[in-house]
Amino acid sequence: MRIHIATDHAGLDFSTQLQEHLRSAGHDVVDHGPVEYDALDDYPAFCIRAAQAVVADQAAGVEALGVVFGGSGNGEQIAANKVEGVRAALVWNLSTAELAREHNDANVISIGARQHTFDEVTAFIDRFLQTPFSGEERHVRRIRQIADFERDGSLLPDPRG
Repeated sequence: MRIHIATDHAGLDFSTQLQEHLRSAGHDVVDHGPVEYDALDDYPAFCIRAAQAVVADQAAGVEALGVVFGGSGNGEQIAANKVEGVRAALVWNLSTAELAREHNDANVISIGARQHTFDEVTAFIDRFLQTPFSGEERHVRRIRQIADFERDGSLLPDPRG
C-alpha cells in the first residue's frame, strides 16, 4: 500500500521514524514534508498535498492512505479535510484508529505527536492500515451524505420542519 505522510515541526521525528517502520513492513511511503526542522513552518500545505495525493491515488485505483502529524493533530486534520474526497480522522487510541476505517472509511488519519509515544503511534497506524471498511449500509449512507454536502451543499430535509 502507498502511504502519504505529512507533518509539522512537532511531528518531524515521528514522521521520520514512522517512514522507516512502514517501509520495513513493505509499504511505499511518500513524504510530503517538511524535510527539515523549522519551528515556524506552516503545516497546511504539507497536509493538503498529502491528502490530495491520497485522493489522486485512490481515483487511479492505487491502494493508498494518509497519515498527518502535528503537536495535537487537530490543525493537520482540519487541513486534510479541506480536500474533496478526504475523510481525515483524529486518532488517539486503538479504538479510534479502528473505527475510523471500519465505520467512516477514513483515508487519512491525524495524530498528535506530542500526545503519544512512538510505540503508541505505530500501534495506531498499524491498526488503521489493517482495518478494512465494514461496508455496512448505514455507514455507506452516511459517508455518501457527507460527500454530497461536500460536492454540492445538499443535505437531507430537516426533520424539525
